Amino acid sequence: MNDQITPPVTAGMADAGRLAGHEAAYLREFREPTGYLDFARFGPVSAGVAATLERAVRAVHTQGLPALRALDAEADAAGRAAARLLHAAAHEVAFVGSTSHGLFAAAYALRGPGDVLVCRRDFPAALYPWLRAAERGGLAVRRLDGPPTADAVRARLHPGVRAVCVSAVDSVTGFRAPLGAIKEVIGPHRVLVVDAVQAVGVVPIEVEAADVLAGGGQKWLRAGWGAALLLVRDRVAGMLEPGLGGWSGVRDPLTGSDHPKQRLPGAAAHTFTNPDGPAVAALGTGISLALRFGVQQIFERATAALELLLEAARSQGCACDRGGPRPDMRSAIARIRKPGDPETLHRRLLDAGLTTTLRDGWIRLSPHASTGGEAALQLAAVLRDDRRTPG
Repeated sequence: MNDQITPPVTAGMADAGRLAGHEAAYLREFREPTGYLDFARFGPVSAGVAATLERAVRAVHTQGLPALRALDAEADAAGRAAARLLHAAAHEVAFVGSTSHGLFAAAYALRGPGDVLVCRRDFPAALYPWLRAAERGGLAVRRLDGPPTADAVRARLHPGVRAVCVSAVDSVTGFRAPLGAIKEVIGPHRVLVVDAVQAVGVVPIEVEAADVLAGGGQKWLRAGWGAALLLVRDRVAGMLEPGLGGWSGVRDPLTGSDHPKQRLPGAAAHTFTNPDGPAVAALGTGISLALRFGVQQIFERATAALELLLEAARSQGCACDRGGPRPDMRSAIARIRKPGDPETLHRRLLDAGLTTTLRDGWIRLSPHASTGGEAALQLAAVLRDDRRTPG
């Protein structure tokens, strides 16, 4: 149940050299500053994505119909790559404008009566779609306290629960939700909705457990804003209504006036207009790059970089929160805290060229596969100097 592509078994030094060259080619795609440690907020795009966007902008500037046809072809290719990443049939995946768009589509597709379980401390984008839908006849929102473990879900489960919404990776702590175990607990007659924006492209999550999944490309896929994945599995299609489905989600919308038309199969039924063509092309490029190198390999490099950062932080007296006690609970996100004013420390890190996020008194670290060991040395130096600074 993983969305990584497993590399072939190596066979000696020649193959090891080939893999090393493959890794070097992947790393040449990136040019972010050495101290950029904020991929959980935004991932500077790859060279391939930049080239795709430049090509698309040039085409829509200088061409007419050929540009539209080219973007349609790129969208088809992006759809095939997305289906491969999510272990899905092509029609089970559609492109929407953002992760929030996808989650709103899910919330409005599930009408009341009934409840949805949502984590109390989750990122607001995973909560507000359900709150707004509940105000308009959707499922009533019930909160989960603490991380979304299978036991936590089981404890709140009752016959009226029709859906559970979790983040595959918590944006603050980096906790990785056990999607397979949660789906097993809730069973086939309830819908597991997954906010995957902090996981897709970097963490080998149990993607096949997700009934509905949304994830944008602006973070770990390093594809910029404007396009996101929406996955709707066939196994739950009969439980969902196209609550936000517009003209792009029906058959033959421009023929006749007998609306509403028959809904399209799969995820497209939950779209309300055509997506941003250049953004979809860029997202397709980001997905293809992740598939070529391998999500597992990206994860291993990113977490190795994170461990070096945490080792540097511990050496300077910081408390570290890694997301969970076991490796399968962890992601490429962690946070650190040390005595003193966290806002002052955050400013000192930024002044030293280290980009992080300050949240609830903790400094969040979120490196990528392209993060080098120099960042850990920079972090240790700033923390060391901070210890020497009075007050």
